[in-house]
Amino acid sequence: MTLDRANKFGLFTEQFTQNPYPTYEKLREGDPVHAVRFPDGQNGWMVTRYKDAEEVLKDPRFIKDMSKIYGDSMDMLSVFTQNMLFSDPPDHKRLRGLAQKAFTPKMISGMRGRIQEITDELLTEMEDRDQIDLIDEFAFPLPIIVICEILGVPSADRDKFRLWSNSMIEGTSGELGATVYQHMNEFVQYLGQWFATVREQPGDDLISSLIQAEEEGDHLSERELYGVVTLLIIAGHETTVNLIGNTVLSLLENPEQRKLLEQQPELINQAIEESLRFNGPVEFSTSRWAGEDFEFQGREMKKGDLVVVSLNSANHDPNKFVEPELFDIKREKSPHLAFGKGIHMCLGAPLARLEGEIAIASLLTHFPQMKLAVESSELKWRPGMIVRGVKELPLLLQ
Repeated sequence: MTLDRANKFGLFTEQFTQNPYPTYEKLREGDPVHAVRFPDGQNGWMVTRYKDAEEVLKDPRFIKDMSKIYGDSMDMLSVFTQNMLFSDPPDHKRLRGLAQKAFTPKMISGMRGRIQEITDELLTEMEDRDQIDLIDEFAFPLPIIVICEILGVPSADRDKFRLWSNSMIEGTSGELGATVYQHMNEFVQYLGQWFATVREQPGDDLISSLIQAEEEGDHLSERELYGVVTLLIIAGHETTVNLIGNTVLSLLENPEQRKLLEQQPELINQAIEESLRFNGPVEFSTSRWAGEDFEFQGREMKKGDLVVVSLNSANHDPNKFVEPELFDIKREKSPHLAFGKGIHMCLGAPLARLEGEIAIASLLTHFPQMKLAVESSELKWRPGMIVRGVKELPLLLQ
């Protein structure tokens, strides 16, 4: 592949991170399957148009199991990739089936009352405050409490998970440094101790179910156990943290849409879907590799080539969405790719949607006067190649 060594599109700069959408427009029009060096030093392809993105996400020639490319590494990073997100059939079906137990429509629907209860408790704690950081005090605690309860993890440890999760995700913005490896090691040690405790005293939580399945010969290896649990903890709250933050920001930056939602609260489902499309919480798909040599959209893919989809670029493709740069909560049903597509579509999407709907509706009801405490241009976006969200979102509540 011929790399854009000069990076004429300005990818992965601070300016790009603050607002990538003008760059995505140029890429879709001029170089939609773009050869690029990613922040971690790897060379690969970035796919930006909707139709191409959809094809990559569904085409089995683009594989997810990195061991087929790099061999069965035993390094620290591999501990976190033995799950359905980084596997191909038939392993994918088996691993996803085990984790699916906690995310059936019936179970998600049954959690509505508990999610509302947690939401109300968090909002009540803020009622006497003039200013808050929405991310730190609401958008992060809500989903981490929920996923901890599903998994059976003490919610007292949620700040540790935030540190570990942030470190691993922001580590995708460049080479993995000593701090990231330290946090990975701490996380693995924590999980090992936790698994030992659960083996002695299993409960009715998901982790107990996974460990019992492992011990009953359901083909779940120790490394797969680590991988599945890591995915559920990180993906189980990171997506929702940024969904809540990005939705609130979009509503505050588009006051006519906020007013419309306040007047017609029944639009909350559509508002969440539009937020997922407009400024989705997951910037890029996780890695895929060409499993063989073949041509794709005029590019010669070689076996082992890294391919990443820009989900947010695809969701702004004018060939798929009318006026994509417009935040419109009355937009018709959206075929956005915020949660992916195909067999790797996000397992926790229904939970994230439910948490987002409850969080946003309740927040607007509790604090109808809320507004940004700083200019939008002052907000800092999180680095990394996976999530899209602000580090802090300071709000005036009164």
